[in-house]
Amino acid sequence: MPISKCLQKSEPLWKEWDQKAQKNGLRHQVNAVNGDCYVGQWKDNMKHGKGTQIWKKKGAIYEGDWKFGKRDGYGTLSNPDQEKGKYRKVYSGWWKDDKKSGYGIQFFGPKEYYEGEWCGDQRSGWGRMYYSNGDIYEGQWLKDKPNGEGMLRLKNGNRYEGYWQRGMKNGSGRFFHLDHGQLFEGFWVDDVAKCGTMIDFGRDEAPEPTQFPIPKIEILDPNGVLEEALAMFKKTEEDED
Repeated sequence: MPISKCLQKSEPLWKEWDQKAQKNGLRHQVNAVNGDCYVGQWKDNMKHGKGTQIWKKKGAIYEGDWKFGKRDGYGTLSNPDQEKGKYRKVYSGWWKDDKKSGYGIQFFGPKEYYEGEWCGDQRSGWGRMYYSNGDIYEGQWLKDKPNGEGMLRLKNGNRYEGYWQRGMKNGSGRFFHLDHGQLFEGFWVDDVAKCGTMIDFGRDEAPEPTQFPIPKIEILDPNGVLEEALAMFKKTEEDED
């Protein structure tokens, strides 16, 4: 009795070619049509693992972790420095979904940089900012601006400690005028002090003290003032009755 055999259905040739073309594992260099190039690991035809990307248009280079085609994990972004002829580090830290997220350091210039937390490419959370003019801000951030509790230390040593909103002093705070030996404590609205008290603070050690000290205001007879106020309050109630 003849035995019939079922022939296995062969897949189209294009599928075989497509599977061979899929990038998986380590590749020495893959060039894009626009001139960008990538050297590193792949998975399912996407950058995945450790790798280095060079963008031809800007000359920027990223070295670090990738996840399904996006920068994800720890990595460093650098730009070419035309004057010095080498790369200048721009950001070094953590990424998520192709954006700066987590702890990282951003370099804005030779003497200006930020170190702290990021979220969605913006400074958010706790961080310290070193400005090129010598000022330093340390505290909370939200949407790339100081927001919450923080301290701004000026180059001359003076400092503000208090609340911020949208990058400006907003809420209660204290400003130490250490150059004059004074302390202002009060309430701020959009960087403007609206009300508060000014007292001498370290005036003897200040490099440029005020000509005259601030006199202390004291109530000589606090009990008497209180009794008088209560008497006026009772009289007002009796008049209303």
